[in-house]
Amino acid sequence: MTPRSVTIPLPSTRLGLLAAGTLAGLLVGANLAPALGPRPAQAQETEREPDRTISVSGMGRVSITPDVADIRLGVIVIRPKVKDARAVAAAQMTRVVAALRAAGIAEKDIQTANLSLQPVYDYSQSGSPPRLTGYQLTNVVSATVRDLDKVDDAVDGAMEAGANTLDSLIFRVDDPAKAEAQARDQAMAAAKAKADAMAKAAGVSIVGVASIAETSSPSPMPYMYEGAKALDAAAAPTPILVGTNEVSVSVSVVYLIG
Repeated sequence: MTPRSVTIPLPSTRLGLLAAGTLAGLLVGANLAPALGPRPAQAQETEREPDRTISVSGMGRVSITPDVADIRLGVIVIRPKVKDARAVAAAQMTRVVAALRAAGIAEKDIQTANLSLQPVYDYSQSGSPPRLTGYQLTNVVSATVRDLDKVDDAVDGAMEAGANTLDSLIFRVDDPAKAEAQARDQAMAAAKAKADAMAKAAGVSIVGVASIAETSSPSPMPYMYEGAKALDAAAAPTPILVGTNEVSVSVSVVYLIG
């Protein structure tokens, strides 16, 4: 048999590149097809139905008798020179503190609240610059009286000893936790009663609580002491009435309804 030869032409370089590009495109398309295609139904997110709620508020109040008094008093001295103002104020405050101690106030319950020195000017000369006339030294202490039967003794004793300013006298309860708990129970009961009434009127039922917020406010009772009258009638004890305080708690409750 006579041997034959067959010649197979090779593709040109251009055709080779075209074929390679087509193959790469097919591969990329195959990889992206799952991501670009539609997602399965189970993977799609569904919107959550909002909770159905009733929002109400409630208030509770409890009246209690104070067992502690906070006094803020001191001395104000004006002298031409600083050293004189300091010396006089120091002597007066030493006597005031001694009087507070004599009234049964413990050392730990007496604290310096303010100590300041200010220049004093005379502005009476119209058209002229103010003239320095002296210095004012202020020394104030705060004291906690834990025996309320001693409040009048503490006030009168301090004023007789040299105190010439009394900023405030406030009665309060040292530990209001018990009263706050009672007021909280009242507030929650009031909120629940409102929610029950609203739910009944709307034809729904309360199935739970979504949130609760609370605000408490113990109400101390200030007693403004009239120092000038007390000094004019120093022989008579100062009438001080304790009265009662009110502890209040308010709540905001969001109930779930069904």
